[in-house]
Amino acid sequence: MCAAAVLFDTAKAQTLKFDADNFTQKQLTMPDGFVVKYKAYENIFYVSNVEDSVYQTLNVYVPENLKQDSPIFLRTYIGGYLASKAKQPSANDASGRALEEGYVVCIPGSRGSNSFVHKEIYVSKKGKKKKRVLSDEFQTVYTGKFPAGLLDLKAAVRYLKANDALIAGNSNKIITDGTSAGGAMSALLASTGNHPDYEELLDKMGAEKAADDVWAAVCFCPITDLEHADMAYEWLYGFCNKNIRELDSCHEALSEKLSKLYPEYLNSLNLKNPETGEQLTAENYLDYLKSWLLKSVSKAFEEGQEISDTAGVTFYDESKESRCIVDFNLEKYLEYVAKSQRLKNPPAFDSQNFCSNPPSAENKAFGLSDGTTLNFTEFAVGHILTDDLVKRVKMMNPMNYISDNQAVKAKNWYIRHGAKDRDTGFQISLNLALKLLGEGFNVNYFLPWETSHTGDYNLNELFDWLEAL
Repeated sequence: MCAAAVLFDTAKAQTLKFDADNFTQKQLTMPDGFVVKYKAYENIFYVSNVEDSVYQTLNVYVPENLKQDSPIFLRTYIGGYLASKAKQPSANDASGRALEEGYVVCIPGSRGSNSFVHKEIYVSKKGKKKKRVLSDEFQTVYTGKFPAGLLDLKAAVRYLKANDALIAGNSNKIITDGTSAGGAMSALLASTGNHPDYEELLDKMGAEKAADDVWAAVCFCPITDLEHADMAYEWLYGFCNKNIRELDSCHEALSEKLSKLYPEYLNSLNLKNPETGEQLTAENYLDYLKSWLLKSVSKAFEEGQEISDTAGVTFYDESKESRCIVDFNLEKYLEYVAKSQRLKNPPAFDSQNFCSNPPSAENKAFGLSDGTTLNFTEFAVGHILTDDLVKRVKMMNPMNYISDNQAVKAKNWYIRHGAKDRDTGFQISLNLALKLLGEGFNVNYFLPWETSHTGDYNLNELFDWLEAL
């Protein structure tokens, strides 16, 4: 007679001690022709209780031209909150440039909304020891439930700090870099350092007993503040519904409802214009956003970029020599953005169960351990969010930790959101920057003109900023 089946024990990493002698020599040719020679330490487990051996590893790369007191540049390739494997450095992004600059580079893998493992099943027979059943019998287990990916990155940071004496570079100068969902993860790492909310979960994973705060965060187009991103999107773009967006009546009604919810949240943030001290509210916020976009187009114009006639820019044009920008129409500009790439249907992020929308990546990642997708906002669920979901939603939003004294925050922040990026509302990155500025952190924020949803651009500017820290 057989008893209930049990899962095979999760894999155990042999040791979390970094082996400085276990490397291979590699090289990378950069776009400028410079050849970076480096030591590659790869496929390293960063937790002792490995649930997903495909993703829970990291790679470390030490350049031959190692900078004295080198920072450690931690690059995540997370996109869409999907799982991401530990990769090798690329000559075409900041990982290769960091090596060229003499930085140690760490590229960790992490679990995400599409990560599953197949675990062997054991059965017990009465009076006998457990015996393996047929090898083709497995149980599929979902491993990407939020905050799994963030926990993996935190565990990777802890690994670097615990092995500081063995790994080249200064683990007190860890720089995180990511784009989109990876930009959000970079912001989360930099805002939640050492916070007790994550401690129990990290202990269960077998993460090192070390700190997980970081020194600087590079956040390209961070897709964050997910529980308010739907309402922010509709508040910004809802006026496009009729003439550009062409929503059906179901989606249009959703847009209107979501848009009306955003002012209360925006006002609750108590944000201030850092230059004037003026309180920013739903009444004057769009004027403040306009000022940032005006800075963006003015910089582009000064650098000789062509400015589209449909971008809402007004020139004083008495002569070519005196031509200058005198005004900027925000509504026309947002229409320009909306026409360049179709806007998302509402709700943009917590989409499932509305107007036949399919589940989003966020619905999957906020789901359950069996892979069931879930809505995660009060708008979608009503005021009946489970305690578990409330906690997990909180843990995935850096806005919840910036003013929390139990979290050790990065002192330095480089935040970019392309001025032509419609993947989330401009408010999401701008609010993050304003919240950080209000707490006294060093923040370099900009909306680069004609830039869409992408990252690791203008690397000269980025590394000049890092060198000046």
